[in-house]
Amino acid sequence: MLLEILALPVEDKIFYAVLVFSWTVYIWEAYLAYRQRKIYRATMHVPTELGKIMDSETFEKSRLYQLDKSNFGFWSGLYSEAEGTLILLLGGIPFLWKVSGILTARFGFGAEYEISQSLVFLMLATLFSALTGLPWSLYSTFVIEEKHGFNQQTVGFFLKDTLKKFAVTQCILLPVTSLLLYIIKIGGDYFFIYAWLFTLVVSLILVTIYADYIAPLFDKFTPLPDGELKSAIESMAKSIYFPLTKIYVVEGSKRSSHSNAYFYGFFKNKRIVLFDTLLEDYSPLNKSGEKEPGTGEENEAAGNESKSKPKNKKQGCSNPEVLAVLGHELGHWKLGHTVKNIVISQMNSFLCFFLFAVLIGRKELFIAFGFHDTQPTLIGLMIIFQFIFSPYNELLSFCLTVLSRRFEFQADAFARNMGRSSELYSALIKLNKDNLGFPVADWLFSMWHYSHPPLLERLRALTGPKQD
Repeated sequence: MLLEILALPVEDKIFYAVLVFSWTVYIWEAYLAYRQRKIYRATMHVPTELGKIMDSETFEKSRLYQLDKSNFGFWSGLYSEAEGTLILLLGGIPFLWKVSGILTARFGFGAEYEISQSLVFLMLATLFSALTGLPWSLYSTFVIEEKHGFNQQTVGFFLKDTLKKFAVTQCILLPVTSLLLYIIKIGGDYFFIYAWLFTLVVSLILVTIYADYIAPLFDKFTPLPDGELKSAIESMAKSIYFPLTKIYVVEGSKRSSHSNAYFYGFFKNKRIVLFDTLLEDYSPLNKSGEKEPGTGEENEAAGNESKSKPKNKKQGCSNPEVLAVLGHELGHWKLGHTVKNIVISQMNSFLCFFLFAVLIGRKELFIAFGFHDTQPTLIGLMIIFQFIFSPYNELLSFCLTVLSRRFEFQADAFARNMGRSSELYSALIKLNKDNLGFPVADWLFSMWHYSHPPLLERLRALTGPKQD
């Protein structure tokens, strides 16, 4: 058997190596998820050490929610892996490339118009992915999230939102891809440097404009009203020289009762965004008997896009707890975590483009995936970045997860050193409860997947010896 494998042509070895590695990763992920599901099933009662921070009702709700999500993840992951395997075995990629060539030819663009054909291919591929993923997304939102009280959307709102996301994605993806392909075509021997610089500029632009121009297409952003919370946030930002310019509240409650907060912007133009579901005194979901902003008559006229009936009461954090959460987020900025992540990302991007430049001329890579007579640049990008780099990407992902956990501990310590330890302690408990996070994790599953430390580890660090 081994001799037969060794006797295979190089392109066949590449093809089967990709399939074997893909299924190996899936089996590994399935094994980790199985270990965690055993924890969900076996841990029926609140552990003694959690007795003071979690009641039995919340514990049971979070256990069932995470168990449902894990079961869903198993079946959706199995489908995704089987679909990907069938696409490769049946020659789905070269078939779609041929179809895109036929479509572009009908508009008078021949084989020499490779970029045009690449854009059609990309649009068809993303459309196929969106359609095959839609049933899973619907089930996740309207069965699992609905069952556990998180979903705030109607089917009409969801479908409209999905179409809008697809359209916006195409408006960004197609022009950026066409320019990238053009740069690779005309860049000469050092095209990888120009391609990397181009993607760097694009990523910085997108990060800068996302919350101001892209996110508002989907959610309503309003300035945080003047008051105690706004003054306290501005004062805290000033105390660590964070160049805050604006504070927004995003209407996340029309989609889900999950909560979040983040900051964005470069240089002296930083903004903070708070989800309304994070704010105990602001979330519409806490106002029993009242209609949410953007619902009622306004939404009835628009087809009742989001639900007005509150699902979770008394969620979110008090103002001091919100400040503690922001202290943690600002800690990421003050400690340079944001810059470090950008540097790591760009170093990785440069390395990948360099290796792409080394490998793009290898004809056997294209033959392995069914391209015998042509070597389209877009297909080369897909083969090398998605398939050939898979082992490297898995290793990098694990390393970044480990680094992320370290950064989270450091940001917690920063908030603690600001004198907000007790508020962050209670905020973490509240957010865990609001999001039905399960506080017990299998050590191997946690090590591989958790970019944030488990709740108990964070609470212990907050109450342990003070860190400098």
